[in-house]
Amino acid sequence: MKIKVLIVDDSALIRGVMKEIINSQPDMEVVGVAPDPIIARDLIKQTNPDVLTLDVEMPRMDGLDFLEKLMRLRPMPVVMVSSLTERGSEITLRALELGAVDFVTKPKMSIQSGMLEYTELIADKIRAASKAKVKARQIHDPSKPATESALPLIRNPLTSSEKLIIIGASTGGTEAIKDFLIQMPSDCPGILITQHMPPGFTKSFAQRLDNLCKIDVKESEGGERILPGHAYLAPGHSHLQLVRSGANYMTQLDQGPPVNRHRPSVDVLFHSAAVHAGKNAVGVILTGMGKDGALGMLEMKNAGAYNFAQDEASCVVFGMPREAIAVGGTHEVGALQALPGMVLGYLATHGSRALRV
Repeated sequence: MKIKVLIVDDSALIRGVMKEIINSQPDMEVVGVAPDPIIARDLIKQTNPDVLTLDVEMPRMDGLDFLEKLMRLRPMPVVMVSSLTERGSEITLRALELGAVDFVTKPKMSIQSGMLEYTELIADKIRAASKAKVKARQIHDPSKPATESALPLIRNPLTSSEKLIIIGASTGGTEAIKDFLIQMPSDCPGILITQHMPPGFTKSFAQRLDNLCKIDVKESEGGERILPGHAYLAPGHSHLQLVRSGANYMTQLDQGPPVNRHRPSVDVLFHSAAVHAGKNAVGVILTGMGKDGALGMLEMKNAGAYNFAQDEASCVVFGMPREAIAVGGTHEVGALQALPGMVLGYLATHGSRALRV
């Protein structure tokens, strides 16, 4: 049974290119195209698609308004098609909050050839979306911090200064990371994060998290000393790595080739944590498509780190956690809402025995 896809985009060129890309895949087919959400509404009823691709900026009805109504009245997997602009990134992040599974970006130059180069990426995201668990989300007002969700302070300076929390995620990860970080107290250990996301979106994502969380969140610039109560997000153009400088942990950026087809790559971050933090690292692998991070998490475990994975029931896509569990890289598995407490509980009982490496 082929994956049925409905394309919603006001650009005839994009509709045509997307249709060509999707129909070239043996396991999917386009069952309809719509230039705006009004026409899309009728086509959804007629074609009953498995996945919807939706332009973020649409005529006649705003794409976000349409998505919000869709998720309330007929929840289904949606992949947003976003422009590489600041406004596009803000709209896309809001769409992910509203329940979109993932997004792809439109290339700036030579739209047709650029989109054709994205064939494999688009196909992978549609496949992942077709298997995603779509459910109602609790929507946060982006203008209001959600700090009331934070867990109690650790009150152990050794725990905060010696330990590190290392997080990797992909499909569904923007919301999972937000849900995790919102619960972090202001004295938690320093946190490093790799989320598969293209350049131009990570800065907006970090700013959004910073507004919502009790801890400070920023897009890593490289060369930062890693401090308690701070989280550093890999920028979309570079791998994020952990290094040491004397007694300090530092961030380092690397624009080397993609690993597991990703830059930034979770495996690169996890490998660096295994080498430079060892027993002082706590690994967390969240929802995501593929296997990036699995072998890196196993390296962390072998180096003495303690690792957690998100469970299948709470994942949007149980790909990366499943692979990490399968290779034996994890110690505990838990639901997303429980993971922050599990991580802090482990740190509370083991942090005082932190070892310098």
